[in-house]
Amino acid sequence: MTRTVYLNGDYLPETEAKVSIFDRAFLMADGVYEVTSVLDSKLIDFDGHAKRLKRSLNALHMDMPMTRDDLLGIHRELVRANDLENGMIYLQITRGAPGDRDFVFPDPETCPQTVVLFTQSKPDLADSPAAKKGIKVVSIDDIRWGRRDIKSVQLLYPSMGKMMAKAQGADDAWMVEDGFVTEGTSNNAYFIKDNKIITRGLSNDILHGITRAAVLRFAAEAQMDVEERNFTIEEAQSADEAFITSATTFVMPVVAIDGKALGNGTPGPRAARLREIYLDESCKAAI
Repeated sequence: MTRTVYLNGDYLPETEAKVSIFDRAFLMADGVYEVTSVLDSKLIDFDGHAKRLKRSLNALHMDMPMTRDDLLGIHRELVRANDLENGMIYLQITRGAPGDRDFVFPDPETCPQTVVLFTQSKPDLADSPAAKKGIKVVSIDDIRWGRRDIKSVQLLYPSMGKMMAKAQGADDAWMVEDGFVTEGTSNNAYFIKDNKIITRGLSNDILHGITRAAVLRFAAEAQMDVEERNFTIEEAQSADEAFITSATTFVMPVVAIDGKALGNGTPGPRAARLREIYLDESCKAAI
């Protein structure tokens, strides 16, 4: 089945959607993106993603090209047009295609932004086999630029990080800077010790995860202590449990870090419970 995608105001078959070779996302990674999960044909945490999108655009001195309601309408139309039950919608906004390559930003009055959205079907998104067995992570150096809080399309190093993990027989990587874990390649990182969740505090050093905010709120409501602070790989290796969060993995248990198994090497009960709570509550609030 050929997907219907959205490009600059039009709904098109994916085979007909074209973007200029001069688009600044292609030449300069000059753009931002968001990914919103879809469960039972409803959008999970849409407003959180829309707010973060605006924040990322503002940080790069770009305008929001449409209203929240217009953006919601596009998401819903893509769900309908593609009969999407479970999966995700990818959104990318770039500074546009000025017609030539230049480091200087083009004039937004004469260079309209490029806006792209498309769907990806993931039938087992909520019932992921990986969530039942947990994932293994390895540590790598974090050598990204200093504004990781902007959800930009500069994803080469995270992609390389996933390949580094794969080469070591692991599923993902946690990045380490100045001796402390920042985050995963495409997710926020946590460990649990004595019923307390430890995760790095918000700053420019990490992405301000939409799923992160919801999970920490649900954890507090479930009477779990949360401490936001820097932590080391060694601390995480001595934990009772560990997990990651993202828009498409939700709460994903981590069962080994740099080859050291956590507990008995299987997902722990608290991470599993947090995943259950997150999915239940998020599906109730989905739109």
